Amino acid sequence: MKLVAVAAHSEAPSFEHRERISEFVKSLTTYCGNSVVLLVGGYWGFMKTLVDEALTAGLRVVVFPPVEREDVWFPEDAIVLRTGLSFRLRSVAMVRSSDALAVLGGASGTIQEVVTAYTEGKPVFALLSGLPSDRVAGLGPYLDDRKTSEIRVYSDANTLARDLCEYLTRAERRLSKTG
Repeated sequence: MKLVAVAAHSEAPSFEHRERISEFVKSLTTYCGNSVVLLVGGYWGFMKTLVDEALTAGLRVVVFPPVEREDVWFPEDAIVLRTGLSFRLRSVAMVRSSDALAVLGGASGTIQEVVTAYTEGKPVFALLSGLPSDRVAGLGPYLDDRKTSEIRVYSDANTLARDLCEYLTRAERRLSKTG
């Protein structure tokens, strides 16, 4: 099982962003099949679109809502982990639980998830979106001299999904050889 945390804006997506989210999900299923599980921080904004697309495509989804939004309705097919953690802390739990982070665009919460992934040694696959999270493109491929993980930046969702799935497959093979 390949666990991918997805950092995505809490605001409603534009038509263009919805199209890119759809392309991301379609490409994930093309390159990874149904072996990927998406981890998200809620069911609103970009995340709602992503969850709906992923469930329709047959992917599994785990939602880590913040304690302040645990009362939101969630789709029956999604696994909801009500951790009792606040917005920022649930992001840490979500990213730490993943094998990699995909960034579909967002603001400060998304940027925090990128920094968390980097410090935890999780690779970041970031899609340029025209949103504040695009600023991380100027910080990569490494945030500092420790080079704990690479930040890769993409202009299209298909290439991001392809590279993400290739990374996950290589990581899974390495793990099976050492396990």
